[in-house]
Amino acid sequence: MISLSSPNFTPTKHNNNPFFLRNSNPRIRVIQNYYNIFSPSSSHSSSSSSSGLVNYRSPSHSLSLSLSLSLRRLRAAGDGPAFGVSSRTAFAVCSAIAFAALALPLAMPSVTGGGGGLKTRALAYATLLSGFYMAWNIGANDVANAMGTSVGSGALMLRQAVLTAAVLEFAGAFLMGTHVTSTMQKGILVASVFRANDSLLFAGLLSSLAAAGTWLQVASFYGWPVSTTHCIVGAMVGFGLVYGGVGAVFWSSLARVTSSWVISPLMGAAVSFLVYKCIRRFVYSAPNPGQAAAAAAPIAVFLGVTGISFSAFPLSKIFPIALAQALACGTAGAVIVSRVIHKQLGHLLSTEAEKPAPTEKPHVQSIGFLSNIAGPTGAQLEIVYGVFGYMQVLSACFMSFAHGGNDVSNAIGPLAAALSILHGGASGAEIVIPTDVLAWGGFGIVAGLMMWGYRVIFTIGRKITELTPTRGFAAEFAAASVVLVASKLGLPISATHTLVGAVMGVGFARGLNSVRAETVREIVASWVVTIPVGALLSVIYTWILTKILPSFV
Repeated sequence: MISLSSPNFTPTKHNNNPFFLRNSNPRIRVIQNYYNIFSPSSSHSSSSSSSGLVNYRSPSHSLSLSLSLSLRRLRAAGDGPAFGVSSRTAFAVCSAIAFAALALPLAMPSVTGGGGGLKTRALAYATLLSGFYMAWNIGANDVANAMGTSVGSGALMLRQAVLTAAVLEFAGAFLMGTHVTSTMQKGILVASVFRANDSLLFAGLLSSLAAAGTWLQVASFYGWPVSTTHCIVGAMVGFGLVYGGVGAVFWSSLARVTSSWVISPLMGAAVSFLVYKCIRRFVYSAPNPGQAAAAAAPIAVFLGVTGISFSAFPLSKIFPIALAQALACGTAGAVIVSRVIHKQLGHLLSTEAEKPAPTEKPHVQSIGFLSNIAGPTGAQLEIVYGVFGYMQVLSACFMSFAHGGNDVSNAIGPLAAALSILHGGASGAEIVIPTDVLAWGGFGIVAGLMMWGYRVIFTIGRKITELTPTRGFAAEFAAASVVLVASKLGLPISATHTLVGAVMGVGFARGLNSVRAETVREIVASWVVTIPVGALLSVIYTWILTKILPSFV
């Protein structure tokens, strides 16, 4: 008899249980990935139960313990084994990223085309490195917001998640970063207060980037999911209060930002609550839940793709034309997903029309249905989890794109303002974000998530083990929607807060006791600590730079 509590458990072919077959259909492997989440290459022993099927212990214990052990091995192994490559290959990739980070700024227009002497160019180079450091840590810490639930539920393997996030985070940062960056660069500090001392403002902006990056790196090392928005705003406010006084901070703008940190988790919780309730009402309770899931998937894709297209790709400034273009993109996405689902799961969708509805217990994640997988209920559940496995991947992509557009501002806002001051711009003047700077921030995020992103995924994956593809989809889709709308409105909300709220909303939809109070307390504690630590480090770094900069400017 095999128990998931065994640290060496690896799903393989066992008797005739189809969920343990190495099936060519990638969605049938969704539940396999629950237990083989990072493909551990360990052996195991087994014995058959009297029924010839695998016997599972309490999922809330066994699945959590198995996933926890796999993730502990991952964390201890380092980024080479984590991605299924040799340590030498991982070292080569990290070295290439480090070389690019040091060499590329030398060819960027922000360094070569800004004029000035060697000292000015050296400071511009240091500024770009500070911005890259902050962006790198954003990628290292916040990638779990987009991909942690997908990896934890088994919808994506770690390497797939990181590579997918790399492409979409960069696209979101490059295409949507300017909307929020304008708020971060001008909406927190009153630049006119420092008009007579631009070098102090320059030092403060660099210190804010360095302070936020330092705390994020410490948090990422220990796997703490903290808010990057909290960190950079706290750093900038700390500098402003100490070196500029109360009048150096836009308190009305700061109130708008901080209120969003309360509103965003509430919005995430509300939207995910509604999405998951709709899934339970129209899919799980349907006479044929498999066909209901297959019918609901194109609708969700249509809404998501239409929203992204309308927000991120306004090909026309005329509203009717822009709306028509977005609707066309949404329709195309829905058609493609519908065809893919029917191609992969068509043999199951063509089975009997009436199947028992799957049920989920309110307090524990029930996967005991695996022992009856050969029956009608198992076939229906295979379709539902297969469809929502696809949907969770799409919602994770949606979240990655939205996160890249929103959180790149935490690095690019202060960076663009510092470069403007360095090249002679007035403190309160309109700042144009250079294209190369946006791309630089996107590259930093991608580098961070590829090199250290797995560390926070370890935390997120272990602490939300009760997520299934359906619950993960509801949480990710809701969080991505809130973040994308906020990014379009220029509101720098915390993606971390939004995702936590969305996950809590899914838990509330299943019952109040389904929300893990201990996990919530840990995350909230990290939020509380982040702001004062960022402010303190910023003040210290500014003091150091004010002693050094006079010899350079």
